[in-house]
Amino acid sequence: MGIVAKQSFRNLISTYLGFGIGAINVLIFYPMFLTVEYYGLVAFLLSAGNLFWPFMALGVHNTIVKYFSRYSLKEDVDKLFNFALLLPLGLGVLLAFVGVLVYDSLLNYFEGENDLVQPYVWGIFVIAMTTAYFEIFFAWAKVYYKSVFGTLMRELFHRIAISILLIFLYFEFIDVSLFIYLLILVFFLRTLVMMVYALRLYTPRFSFELPRELKDIISYSLLIFIAGTVAVALFDLDKVMIEYFMPIEHVSIYGIAIYIATVIAVPSKAMHQITNPITAKYLNSQDFLLLKDLYVRSSNTLFLISGLIFTLIVTNVHQLYQIIPEPYRIGVSIVFLISLVKLSDNILGNNNSIIFNSKYYKTILIVGLVVVGIAFLLNMWLIPTFGIYGAAYATFISFMVYNIFKLIFVKITFGIHPFNKKSLYISIIISLLSLSFYFWDFAVVHALVNIILKSIMITSLYLIASLKGELSKDLSKFYHLIFKKKTP
Repeated sequence: MGIVAKQSFRNLISTYLGFGIGAINVLIFYPMFLTVEYYGLVAFLLSAGNLFWPFMALGVHNTIVKYFSRYSLKEDVDKLFNFALLLPLGLGVLLAFVGVLVYDSLLNYFEGENDLVQPYVWGIFVIAMTTAYFEIFFAWAKVYYKSVFGTLMRELFHRIAISILLIFLYFEFIDVSLFIYLLILVFFLRTLVMMVYALRLYTPRFSFELPRELKDIISYSLLIFIAGTVAVALFDLDKVMIEYFMPIEHVSIYGIAIYIATVIAVPSKAMHQITNPITAKYLNSQDFLLLKDLYVRSSNTLFLISGLIFTLIVTNVHQLYQIIPEPYRIGVSIVFLISLVKLSDNILGNNNSIIFNSKYYKTILIVGLVVVGIAFLLNMWLIPTFGIYGAAYATFISFMVYNIFKLIFVKITFGIHPFNKKSLYISIIISLLSLSFYFWDFAVVHALVNIILKSIMITSLYLIASLKGELSKDLSKFYHLIFKKKTP
């Protein structure tokens, strides 16, 4: 698992740098440089674009990963890549045509208290289309085990660009309208750079010839499209529905709470970039011993890393909200609920890769659609009753049901699960540290100092317990390698 550990670590660093810059944007720059209404507008545009890009990609980015290792001839690889490029283009043209026909209806939808969205509705399509092609070119790089650059582009590029644009906005070099136009342009530039990188790794001979196993490829792409829609819908449906039921400024308030909790998802995102193609390879070769080993080790590693982040967030959340501007200081329970969801995602390790690269993915997709339906109904019921807290309740229930089902499904289908004794030890450490430090603070004036001191103490205790207990083979090996010690 050397290549997994090596690239996962680099991806982890890149992703956390991205989240760090994103945190500055979300927690400081956006609230300071934009009004609550315009911050809500930006959050809505990004969430809506993220919700719709799977309709453009139609699952072909996952199709590249699944089918690439099956082809040994260059002409077969060329046909696969050409198919991946042409299908979203055709869909994009079709959806753009439909969008032009119903554009007036879309504008009418946003009349009223959220009419701020109207001039920028087209931006949702651009963000969705460019994100779809970015994911395709990223998958192109991942099948050659080159995931680091793509992670840099996905996690760092647009966040750094947005930081610069926000600073320009603050110094009045640009107005808020131009800021939003340039923000949309950033997503186009990101895709352009990723395309150049992917084509340098491998440039196919362009043709309109279709790949072999076309029926299977189209079937898989359609079903993975549904899977992608399920995953994105579960995460972004709440923000879009908040905009429907409540004034748009509530999207930004809710978005801050979600962003804080989403930091826990970083380890899983970083490792997934490299474990996904490797999982597909093991499944294609039916090497189930290596698959089980990857499943358990990825779970231990992700649980251990994300557990520390979860503990730091839960124990410091009250102090963190003291730093955030007054209009955004609600949502502590939202942070806790979504943090539990993200922790459960990490505990599952490469579970998603096992399911969606296997022949059993159709069953889980049906369940996913049912869960999205449940999430929609829960949001319809809970948001009018509990406001933005209702959106968090709906997301928590939906995700936990979905994750538990996926865990049981892999156990029944493949006879494997990601847990061992180390999973129990990690749970105990997280629980003890979270309970011990949640109700205790340093008697200092500034919340930031409190966060720093508590985090140092918690991290030190957590690392000592983790390393002494050898709770992750890969992290222990990495530690001994860095400090030039022999692995016990």
